[in-house]
Amino acid sequence: MTTPHREGPLVRVGLALAGWSERWFPDPLVIALLGVVATFVLGVLSGVDPGRLVVAGGKSFWALAPFTMQMIMIIVGGHLVASTPGVRELIQRLARLPRDARSAVAWIALFSMCTSLVSWGLSLIFSGLLVREMARRIKGLDYRAAGAAAYLGLGATWAMGLSSSAAMLMATRTAMPPALLAISGTIPLSQTIFLWPSMVTTAILILAAVSVAYLSAPSPENARTADDYGIATADVIEVAGPPARPGDWPEYSPLLTILVGGLLVCYLVNVFRNSPNGALAALDLNTYNLIFLVLGLLLHWRPINFLKSAMASIPSVGGVVLQFPFYAMILGMIAGTGLNEKLAHLLSALTSHQTFALFVAAYSAGLGVLIPSGGSKWVIESPYVLQSAVVNRIHLGWVVQIYNASESLPNLINPFWMLPLLGILKLRARDLVGYGMLQLLVLLPIVFFLCWLFSQTIPYVPPAI
Repeated sequence: MTTPHREGPLVRVGLALAGWSERWFPDPLVIALLGVVATFVLGVLSGVDPGRLVVAGGKSFWALAPFTMQMIMIIVGGHLVASTPGVRELIQRLARLPRDARSAVAWIALFSMCTSLVSWGLSLIFSGLLVREMARRIKGLDYRAAGAAAYLGLGATWAMGLSSSAAMLMATRTAMPPALLAISGTIPLSQTIFLWPSMVTTAILILAAVSVAYLSAPSPENARTADDYGIATADVIEVAGPPARPGDWPEYSPLLTILVGGLLVCYLVNVFRNSPNGALAALDLNTYNLIFLVLGLLLHWRPINFLKSAMASIPSVGGVVLQFPFYAMILGMIAGTGLNEKLAHLLSALTSHQTFALFVAAYSAGLGVLIPSGGSKWVIESPYVLQSAVVNRIHLGWVVQIYNASESLPNLINPFWMLPLLGILKLRARDLVGYGMLQLLVLLPIVFFLCWLFSQTIPYVPPAI
């Protein structure tokens, strides 16, 4: 039998980190609670009144309630679409491409990161469903390594593409806070996600992460499969029988589905046609979730099938419902007490043209542990980060990409965004974090070096106010 010491070096490191995380990594709820305590202590040490921290945190407890519902609908909508016959067939076709367990992990990683450039929600749901299908088909597939590969889109590349909340905000004059607009002006996508250093950085990240995923995947002899976890990977599709009584007829008829679905399709067409900033700018979370709900409704054809699929997805959303309010507390204590302004002054005092990129990358990654929401965090830190960039004469579009490349890295070990994927895979965060840590150890120095290198080579362009 193959033993871990006969595996390649990255496999041995991956197995060691996976073993450590399974034994020592706490539940995601504990991580959220620790984040609240850590933020409170940091605020007190920085001179913020403890009572003010408590009040700001409590007031913000429900601040992410709309966002929490959006996350729930991502899970439900993804399940609704994926459980339809046509999409199941597509996932099965994709799962047939790899021939062995190691190639399967690499393929999942590549699929996850490429799709995340278009939509992180799409990446998270479909990569998780791809893992389940591959676990059913490929003998000896390590379920931990495959699940961590499915999460790479959220931990490596999502913010480098059209999913980037920061880049989209900076390109949209009407969406920018006036104070931020006065500092930086608008920054078009051609100067952020479509800037050539940004595309080079993204390509390098994908190549590095896929290589690590491939080289760290254990052999079948050392793998922990879905069967080892007692997880059934085959989806049980419940087929509705004939209506039991005349009153059940509307549930089995496609008439209401066609009518309501048609109305919503007309609305979506109107949203994209009349978006003042182009069709891509209209693709926010609400629009994305509505698209998936409409697709699920139409593809299931009958209301009874739509309802049964939706109910089957509900057990996957429990972690999201319970934990997001505590992350809202953290956001409130940082943004509602002036703690972010203290960090801003410190950043400006410590940076120069040579060191700015490294400080911003480290700061954005560190703050990402406490506020794992790219869009919300950018609104908090962008005024002082961009003001400091103007002083240090750093290309403002590249500063946005420094933020994007670095702030997503903590996601590799932070269970905040992992929760929807964990619901699909029926795993715990500790099962995936070990391989996430391995990716973090490799990607962090690459990102920091590229952020610094390109900040020294891209010419500074004054703000277009």
